[in-house]
Amino acid sequence: MQGLNDAQRQAVSHFEGPMLVLAGPGSGKTRVITERVRYLIEEKNVPPASILVITFTKAAAMQMRERYLSLCSSHSGGVRFGTFHAIFFMILKYAYHYTADNIVRDEVRYDILRRILHETDLEIQDEREFLNDLESEISRVKGERIELSNYYSPLCSNDVFQEMFQKYQSALGQRRLIDFDDMLVYCYELLEKRQDIRQMWQQQFRYILIDEFQDISKIQYDVVRLLGEPCHNIFIVGDDDQSIYGFRGAKPDIMKQFLRDYPDAGKCLLDVNYRCAQGIVQAAGRVIGKNKNRMPKAIRADRPGKDSDVVEIREFAQVAEQNEEIRAKLLSYRNQGVPYHEMAVLFRTNTQARSLSSKLMEFNIPFTMKERLPNLYEHWIVQDILTYVRIARGNRERGQVLRIINRPKRYVNRNAFTEPYVDFEELKCFYEDKDWMTDRIEQLQYDLKMLAQMRPYAAVNFIRRGIGYDEYIKDYAEYRGMRADDMFEILDELLEEARAQDSFEDWFDYMKRYQEELREQSRRSFEMQRGEQQGDSVMLMTMHGAKGLEFECVFIPDANEGVTPHSKSVLNADMEEERRMFYVAMTRAKSHLHIYYLKERFNKEVEISRFVEELRDGS
Repeated sequence: MQGLNDAQRQAVSHFEGPMLVLAGPGSGKTRVITERVRYLIEEKNVPPASILVITFTKAAAMQMRERYLSLCSSHSGGVRFGTFHAIFFMILKYAYHYTADNIVRDEVRYDILRRILHETDLEIQDEREFLNDLESEISRVKGERIELSNYYSPLCSNDVFQEMFQKYQSALGQRRLIDFDDMLVYCYELLEKRQDIRQMWQQQFRYILIDEFQDISKIQYDVVRLLGEPCHNIFIVGDDDQSIYGFRGAKPDIMKQFLRDYPDAGKCLLDVNYRCAQGIVQAAGRVIGKNKNRMPKAIRADRPGKDSDVVEIREFAQVAEQNEEIRAKLLSYRNQGVPYHEMAVLFRTNTQARSLSSKLMEFNIPFTMKERLPNLYEHWIVQDILTYVRIARGNRERGQVLRIINRPKRYVNRNAFTEPYVDFEELKCFYEDKDWMTDRIEQLQYDLKMLAQMRPYAAVNFIRRGIGYDEYIKDYAEYRGMRADDMFEILDELLEEARAQDSFEDWFDYMKRYQEELREQSRRSFEMQRGEQQGDSVMLMTMHGAKGLEFECVFIPDANEGVTPHSKSVLNADMEEERRMFYVAMTRAKSHLHIYYLKERFNKEVEISRFVEELRDGS
C-alpha cells in the first residue's frame, strides 16, 4: 500500500461486509479499486475468480483491468472486469443460451419503432427526434421498473404510448431479440425467480466492487443486491456530487439507500483532490455546497493555485465575442507549450458547439467532438426556412411547395397540387370561386418576390415575422404540448448564422463545406469511441461526455440561466442535478478554468448563471 494516503489505505484494507467509499474528483478511486483487488488476492488469499469489478463503460473496464494487471502480473488471470450490461448478459447467456445475435442492433430497433409510429395517427414534424425521445421513454419505464399503466408520457397520450411500448416489446419477442434495458430487466427476473441460478452466481462472485456507483439505476442496484447475498461483500466507490445521469434513472439517493439497506456498512471519504489546483477545488466546492440533497464532505487540494491565478470568470456581449476569445486563448496556450488535446470546451448541450466549431474551422484549429454534433441545417425547422428560400429562387417542385404552403396556415388543400411542378397561376384557378384563397396565394407570390431580393439575414427575419413562420411555430408548440422557446432558439441560431453571409450562393456553399466537416468530425468521434489514437486536437464535448476525463485547460461557455442550469430544469431535484453537472465540468480542469457568460444570446438579453454567482460567494 505504498504511496497511499490514510483514507485510501483504509478503503483498500477493508475485507468483508459492505463498504461505501465516497470519492471526490481526482481522489484516486481507480487506484483504490485496483489496489483493493490486489489486497484481497495477496493479503487475504481470495481466489481471483471470486472477484467481480463492475464499471459503467467498456473503456473504464479495460483501463481498470490494465491497471490491475500492472500491479498483479504474477496472478493476472481470474478477476472479472466488465460493465453492468456485459455482466448481466453473461448471466442471461448461460441461462437462455443467448448470443450476440440476440442483441437488437440500433438500426433494427429504429426501424421497429419507426414502423410502429407510422401505424399511429400522430402528427410528427421531426421523426428522428420523436423516435429518440420515445426510445428514452421506453428505457426509463424498464430501467426504473415502472408499471406501464402508471407511467405518464410527455410525448403523447398514455394510451398511444402504452400501445407503442407493447408493440415494440412484441416485435422484439417475435424475433427473439433483447435491447440493453431488457438485459437488466430479464437478469433481475431470472435471479429473483430462480434460486438455483442465483446461488450459483452468488458462490461464483463473493466479492463485488462497483465503480462510479452514483450512476447506478434502481434495477442495476436491485440485481447487485441479489448477487451480493448472503455475504454482502459489496464495495461501492462513488460520489453523489457527481451523479449526473438522471435521464438514465441514476439518482444520488441510491447511495443513501445503500446505507439504509446496509446499516453496518463501513464508510470512508477520499477527500484529497490530486487533479485540480487549489483555487479550482475551492471554487467548485462553493458551488456544490449549495445542494441540499448530498452527503456533506470537504474536499481539499493537493496542488497549490489561488482562485485569481487558475479561475477566470468573464462576461461577453455576444456569442461571437466569446468564441473569438476562446479561439485566441486556445492558440495562446498552444504557443505556451500546452498540447491541444489537453484543452477542452465543455457545453451543457451539444447544440451549443455549432457556432464555436465554425470558428475553429475558419482558423484551422483542429478539434474533435466526443458526441455527434447535430447539423443545424438538417433540423426540420431550418429545412422549412431553406425551402422558402429555394422556392423564392425559382424551385417549384411539388414536394417543396407542399412542405411550406401551410406553414403558416393558408388552408391550401393538397388536392390542389396534381402535377410534379407547381404553377401558382393554376393554383389560383383552382380557387377561382374563393376570393380569400386567391388573395392568400397572391400574398405568397408577393412575399416570395420580396424574399428573392434579400440577403440571407433579412430573408430569415422576413420569413419569421413578415410571412408569419413564428406564429406557425407557436401554434405547433401549443398543439404538441412543447416549449415554443426551444424552437425559437433554433430559429435564432439560424438567424445568427445567416448574419455572416453576403448572398444565398455563399450561404449554400458554406452549408456544403460545413456538412463535409461534420462528416469528418463524425468519423473522428467514431474512431475515438473505438479507442483509436487521435491526433493533437481540442476536445469539444458536453458536460455529460466529460465525466471521468481531465484536461490542463477547460472552458465553460454560455454560463447563463436557461443554458446552465437548463431551462427545462424547474424542480428542485432537476436544479440540483444541473448544479452537479456544473461541478463535474469545473473539476475536469487541472490548472486553468475559464467560465464565460453572455449579456446577449441571439440578440436577447440573458441572465448570468446562478452557479457563477455561487462560485463567487466567499471568494
